[in-house]
Amino acid sequence: MFKELILLILFVFIATYIGKLVAKVKLPAILGWLITGMIIGPYALGLMSNDMINSSWFHIVINVGEVAVGLLIGTELIWEDLRSSGKQLLILCFTEAFGAFIAVTLAFGIVFAFMDIPVYLAFVFGAIALATAPAPSLSIINEYKAKGPVTKTLIPLAVLDDVIGLVVFFIVIGIVTNLVSSTSIPMYFIPLMIIIPVVLGSVTGFIAGKVLKKETDKKSTALITICCILGTAAIGIYINNHVLPSPVMNLMLVGVTFSAVFANIISKERLDQVMDAINPILGITMIIVILNLGAPLDFHLILGAGTFTAIYIIARAIGKIGGSYFGAVVSKAPDTVKKYLGLTLLPHSGVSLIFTGIAVNTLIGSAPEYAQIIQGTIAAAAVINEIFAVIIAKQGFKYAGELGANEIACNS
Repeated sequence: MFKELILLILFVFIATYIGKLVAKVKLPAILGWLITGMIIGPYALGLMSNDMINSSWFHIVINVGEVAVGLLIGTELIWEDLRSSGKQLLILCFTEAFGAFIAVTLAFGIVFAFMDIPVYLAFVFGAIALATAPAPSLSIINEYKAKGPVTKTLIPLAVLDDVIGLVVFFIVIGIVTNLVSSTSIPMYFIPLMIIIPVVLGSVTGFIAGKVLKKETDKKSTALITICCILGTAAIGIYINNHVLPSPVMNLMLVGVTFSAVFANIISKERLDQVMDAINPILGITMIIVILNLGAPLDFHLILGAGTFTAIYIIARAIGKIGGSYFGAVVSKAPDTVKKYLGLTLLPHSGVSLIFTGIAVNTLIGSAPEYAQIIQGTIAAAAVINEIFAVIIAKQGFKYAGELGANEIACNS
């Protein structure tokens, strides 16, 4: 473990350097982190091996990282700021989420009808396509200090999107399990995936808010915040691994709720002090989380990507972009949100790979040929989509005119 921990620290330094090189050609640093993950991962150099990725200690590091990264979303969810745009956010979330679900399900449904493949598989693809991975877009926002209507809309949307994604996916996978398997997912499991993270995050966030309310120096503030994050993550990891039937609880949602609660308890000035104190740590954490996204991606799949992968990527993009545009029109959102929000919703790999693993495990015993179709399609789509989606997402913020000082510095 000690040797692997030293290796992880080395990987963070390498990713940071490659991220800076990528930033020099006016691309997001996260693209460099993703590429680093793929290069050091088991499908290339093998420095970050499958044994390391699957080890207990590494899972704990990633789980803590997911809780910490949740702060980048949760601390932006200030009730006073959200109250005026709540209806608009709900409309946008439902239209962009179900836009992707409907577009992908219809596309595969039509194709599968001609190939004599069961239609339930199209619904599985649609459910996987629904959710958005917030980390890449959040990294771009953080790197370029993005501000504006698109950024303001995207941050809370990422939370709602994951909630809807979890509910729809587990409903679909529950129905599919009942169709093809002798076992079934209990219905109470679906609301638990939302209720438990929210309750846990609310309780620990309330405690953190009371503790952080009192102003302290920067070092003490950072130490207290880190302890609160570690405590929240520890409880979440225990519940995920020892209480739930399967360890699929969204730890990032725990972090989002935790930070949203304490952010609404303390003053805005104090919140700025807290975030300033832990920003360097959050930066390192984000790199580790992105390395973990990149490492399992097999770049060889780009060459082997076929028709199903193309259908998935194109249909999902049409659903996300078209759905967000429709929702923006209905909710009377600003023009920049209508035109460019959909571009920032394309990153996808982290959530899609988790959902894919669950779907494959569901089908592998009774319908292994369909499990292989899902696994091959989503794995290839994850590699292709994640590279290009990051570039497109950055362009979305750029076209919306929301990139800040860092982008100006890069262009000068």
